[in-house]
Amino acid sequence: MSYTPPDSAVRSAMIGRVKFNADGLIAAIAQQHDSGEVLMLAWMNAEALDETLRTGHVCYYSRSRSGLWRKGETSGQVQALIDARLDCDRDAVLLLVNQKGVACHTGRRSCFYNALRPEGMVEITQPEIAAETLYGSKG
Repeated sequence: MSYTPPDSAVRSAMIGRVKFNADGLIAAIAQQHDSGEVLMLAWMNAEALDETLRTGHVCYYSRSRSGLWRKGETSGQVQALIDARLDCDRDAVLLLVNQKGVACHTGRRSCFYNALRPEGMVEITQPEIAAETLYGSKG
């Protein structure tokens, strides 16, 4: 399954219908397209969403760095867009992706590795790769 980007007029019309929050952001959930595994939650502004839809390579907005964050730019763990879907309120986006490697900065496949169980919080997966290997320093 490959991604076909919409032209600029269609992208602009779609982005114009998105309900960004007061900070100009929308929650973005990345899900592995073939397995359904939920990989991560991040944020997008209009520019990140436009770049993602234009290029087919997922781009987020980093609140801590106040700028665009192209997934895999530093680590090589890229997300190729397969499909993008807005929820019914148009205030959250689901990104169906093909994840290369791990999605989490901790070196795990998914950021959702802390299970809330009767005995407390339990880490259900271990890192597949050290954060130092991904980023050259502690991630």
